[in-house]
Amino acid sequence: MRAAFMMIAALAGAGLLVGASAQAAAKPPAKPIEASFYTGKWYEIARTPNAGQRDCEAPTTEFADRTQGEGFSVRQVCRKGSASGAAKVFNTSGKIVAGTQNTKFSMSFLGGLKKQEYWVLDRADDQSWAIMATPGGNYVWLLSRQPVMPPADRAAALERIKDLGYAKLEFPQQPPT
Repeated sequence: MRAAFMMIAALAGAGLLVGASAQAAAKPPAKPIEASFYTGKWYEIARTPNAGQRDCEAPTTEFADRTQGEGFSVRQVCRKGSASGAAKVFNTSGKIVAGTQNTKFSMSFLGGLKKQEYWVLDRADDQSWAIMATPGGNYVWLLSRQPVMPPADRAAALERIKDLGYAKLEFPQQPPT
C-alpha cells in the first residue's frame, strides 16, 4: 500500500508541488486545441525539474475517451532509473475545463482527493507536439507524439518554452526504438 501511495504521489506531485523559483503565472494558452489532443500516447521530451518525477525516465501519458460520461482516462508510465527500467503505471481520469477551447483540463489524483489543472500553452499546427504547464507557472512539459522529435521541431518547441519564461529544463531518456 505504501508503495502504491508513493507512486501516485510521485506522478501527481509534479503538478501539486510549488517551487520557490516559480514564475508568477503561466501565460494563457496561445491557440485552441482539437478534442483529439486528449486521445493517444504522448512522450515527454523535456520538463522542469520536479521532485515528483525524480528518477523518472521514458515517461508517457496516454489519453483515452471514456465510453460512459464525459472526460477521458489517463494512463501515465514512468520507468525507474532508465528508459528500460521497471515501469510504474498510474491510472487516473481527466476532464476538459468548459469554455477554454480545449486548452485547459483537470486531472484527479489520490482517488479524487486532489485535483490539478493543466494548460496546453502552445502546440504544433499538426498537434505533433505540445507545451503543457501548470497555471501557476511552476512546471512545464514538452510532449511529442513520437519518442524522438525531428530536430527542427524540437528546437522550435524548446525556443517557445524559453520565450514563455521557462529556463531550466531536464530531458528524460526515451524508450529504446
